[in-house]
Amino acid sequence: MTEASSGSGKAEGASARGSVTDVDHDREVPEIDLLSPLDVRSLTFRNRIVMSPMCQYSAQEGLADDWHLVHLGSRAVGGASLVVVEATAVTRDGRISPGDLGIWSDGHVEPLARIARFVRSQGAVAGIQLAHAGRKASCDRPWKGGASLKTPEEGGWQVVAPSPIPFHEGDPIPNALDEAGIEEVIAAFEAGARRALSAGYQVIEIHAAHGYLLHEFLSPISNQRDDAYGGSLDNRMRLLLQVTERVRRIIPDELPLFVRISATDWAAEGGWDIEQSVVLSKRLGELGVDLIDVSSGGTLPKARIPVGKGYQVPFARRIRQETGIKTGAVGMITEAGHANEIITGGDADLVFLARELLREPYWALKAAHELESEPCWPVQYGYAVKRRAR
Repeated sequence: MTEASSGSGKAEGASARGSVTDVDHDREVPEIDLLSPLDVRSLTFRNRIVMSPMCQYSAQEGLADDWHLVHLGSRAVGGASLVVVEATAVTRDGRISPGDLGIWSDGHVEPLARIARFVRSQGAVAGIQLAHAGRKASCDRPWKGGASLKTPEEGGWQVVAPSPIPFHEGDPIPNALDEAGIEEVIAAFEAGARRALSAGYQVIEIHAAHGYLLHEFLSPISNQRDDAYGGSLDNRMRLLLQVTERVRRIIPDELPLFVRISATDWAAEGGWDIEQSVVLSKRLGELGVDLIDVSSGGTLPKARIPVGKGYQVPFARRIRQETGIKTGAVGMITEAGHANEIITGGDADLVFLARELLREPYWALKAAHELESEPCWPVQYGYAVKRRAR
């Protein structure tokens, strides 16, 4: 398969598989569905199916290895249009766990570049999520319980946050960032973006969700500052907007910038919510963000979340409708028909799949079959698979 195309000149969402007639203008309008391509700046995504960033907790000192290559590469082979590398820490102390990927040094570039090259060779777009875990850093791997690593002897380190409020009661109290520390965070995201570009990544996503550092500044639950970075909505948004502005400035105009947010804290009162998310999304769009990847939760350890099929999709729809910015829908999306309805119904422009792609790396190819389209198998598989089908 060939490298993901750019500069195609096709109308956004144009589909080669069919069209409907606009009787008022006597012209054909492309159908928009899960298998339609999508143009974002100069990139063409071959369909609307995205491999969501998922931490593997398998790196040593932040370095990508063969596991990450196979894990991410197999989903590119499996037909996803965009493959996003897991939350990649912009500082060593910004990792969730000692096993997180990192991009805080030039030594991280080539192992990540190896992945980007393979993903692109399979016709997918290579993306990476830049992150800082904030007060939720310094934790054990989830299959070891995920508890806070409280001491250096346990392998832990000092964590930082907007305010000295731990995530779990009994966790170490985080250091509240001062203005010099905030500037270091901004510079680290900028440096991480430069390294990601040099590694060949075509989409950069800023992680501002799930109770990690940038989300911590957004939410009044975790941000109780009384300076220029706390209190009012404008102040709480300030850090994310500064990070976004600095990162967008160094990304070439032809490449997209995404931001993942939590649309709500699912707090009974006083938290981050969808109304604030709409305001934030408008501001991000003005700074040149191309898509809001809309998730939720992560600030409260015991939030009551109504998890179920498509439970976060309405947030993506509302942001898309009220701001005009593209959105990605995530969460409990497992069926091809449901994913297709999200696109055809105008809820979102992309569907981000996580655990379902862990269960089935070739989900996108199977979805094409279920939606009665010819799957685009890699040539090494296709000649055999298609022969058997005949």
